[in-house]
Amino acid sequence: MASYQAPLKEINFVLNQVLRVGRLAQLPGYEEATPETLSGLIDEAAKLIEKELAPLNAKSDAQGCVYNGDHTVKVPDGFAEFWKAYAEAGWIGIMQKQEYGGAGLPYTLGKVIEELLCSANVAFALYPGLTQGCFEAIAANGSDEQKQTYLPKLATGEWSGTMCMTEPQAGSDLAAVKTRATPQADGSYLLEGSKIFITSGEHGMVDNIVHFVLARLPDSPPGIKGLSTFVVPKFLVNADGTLGARNPVKCVSIEHKMGIHGSCTCTMSFENARGWMVGAPNTGIQNMFVMMNLARIMVGYQGLGQCELATQNAVRYALERKQGKAFNGGEVIAHHPDVRRMLLQMKAITEGARVLAYETAMHVDASHHAADAAAREEAQDWVELNTPLVKAFLTDSAVELGSMAVQVYGGHGFIREHGIEQIVRDSKILCLYEGTNGIQAMDLVRRKLMLHGGRLPKRFFAAVRADLEHAPEFIAGPLGRALAELEATTTWVQNSYKLTPDDAAFGCVDFLRAFALTYLGWNWLRMVRAAESAGDATFAANKRATARFFATRLLSQVPSLLANVRESAAEAMAADVTAF
Repeated sequence: MASYQAPLKEINFVLNQVLRVGRLAQLPGYEEATPETLSGLIDEAAKLIEKELAPLNAKSDAQGCVYNGDHTVKVPDGFAEFWKAYAEAGWIGIMQKQEYGGAGLPYTLGKVIEELLCSANVAFALYPGLTQGCFEAIAANGSDEQKQTYLPKLATGEWSGTMCMTEPQAGSDLAAVKTRATPQADGSYLLEGSKIFITSGEHGMVDNIVHFVLARLPDSPPGIKGLSTFVVPKFLVNADGTLGARNPVKCVSIEHKMGIHGSCTCTMSFENARGWMVGAPNTGIQNMFVMMNLARIMVGYQGLGQCELATQNAVRYALERKQGKAFNGGEVIAHHPDVRRMLLQMKAITEGARVLAYETAMHVDASHHAADAAAREEAQDWVELNTPLVKAFLTDSAVELGSMAVQVYGGHGFIREHGIEQIVRDSKILCLYEGTNGIQAMDLVRRKLMLHGGRLPKRFFAAVRADLEHAPEFIAGPLGRALAELEATTTWVQNSYKLTPDDAAFGCVDFLRAFALTYLGWNWLRMVRAAESAGDATFAANKRATARFFATRLLSQVPSLLANVRESAAEAMAADVTAF
């Protein structure tokens, strides 16, 4: 059976030695977020998650969610009890504002704990994850009354939240949303329509569920410019904060999915359900993206959690499993060259991706809390650039590493009782929701490379180039070549998108992977430096060996990926699609 132990040594190394997380305590409002405080909180969260949540992973996958036929959903056994324990310990509101009942600690801390949660049970992690996202959306655009009504209950986990965007005819194309919101004399709206694929749309773990809904006013213009956002509670809230009548927003079915069985994915029917507009009319797409952009980072952390789960189980199994005799005489399969290759690749990706994910979270904190406007602008540039990398690369890697873990286990990995095939099933959805990974790649080439005159990638190139000046040759050479190719291809993509957009679009997925691998190469350079100054010779030697593998076996992919990007797509796009 797959098991999970929080990689606390790795987490503390990345936070303290590589990224110098102590800088967060220098931001206004975060003075108490010292490295010691953060480390202690991470340790406490890890104990609860390892002991109470991780053992539910296989059981909840087997049991799944059950639609009862009366618009209610039963979640797997143990989920309600863990939700209660997790909420009462303050983890749901750990990064939310103190004025609304949260702990007011850094976003980075919340994301580290989210990694632990997603390794232990990624299906459960969706319930608090969407709740935190709903909190952020209301906090960013809601009225004072809406904030006072909903945010304290969301922060404490007494209530949970959702994001209701997708409709049968409107997946990634939000311009096709048809749900209608009709204004009422009392300032409320009646919403009518249907939403599909709504995570946590119905369950019995909390007293109320707050739906953050994208809908269209009767007199709104067509397309995305005519969308507005509304808060629609499952139970109406009385003036004194108590719960009132049941609102006619109902779950009418749940999906039977490839994975994340413990997460209820609902079809929701709004039957003149009462809601209240959040923000100004026809600003819904902007309001929703507050939630969606953070949700994309959240999904990247789900991928990171699954990468870690796959890696540590593959390593453990390979060190125990005796099968044949390796060329070097070793008796366990970890001594076989091909198994060793897979283990090194899994470690190289997981550990490098953790730096990317944590660094992005630290930039989110700086973008909101840095005292200097220029520092906030720079941090936001990094958040914009990194978000598609975190979402797409980390989730693609979860599927890839989950498959590798199955390969390491051999036939036993294909058998459900070992819990490894679940990683592949749970991970695939991560590449699809919150914008498919192809959409993330298009976002990178179409928007992020072009934003502010190309300023975002220039910041990245300058930062890597500065660190290359005193890098060890085994990584300086491959990373320098990858960086030069990436910079030249970035210019090509920026020009190509203006002239022949099909070319840039056809190669965007390869471009994102090349960009992410180059970023991880930079991360490995920084990890090697940090490990060598940490005073642990064995740890430093292991880091150097993994870094050397990454430099020679994975960074070497960047030039060929970018050569693909620069190929013309004219012939492929001119082909008769009906002949496919």
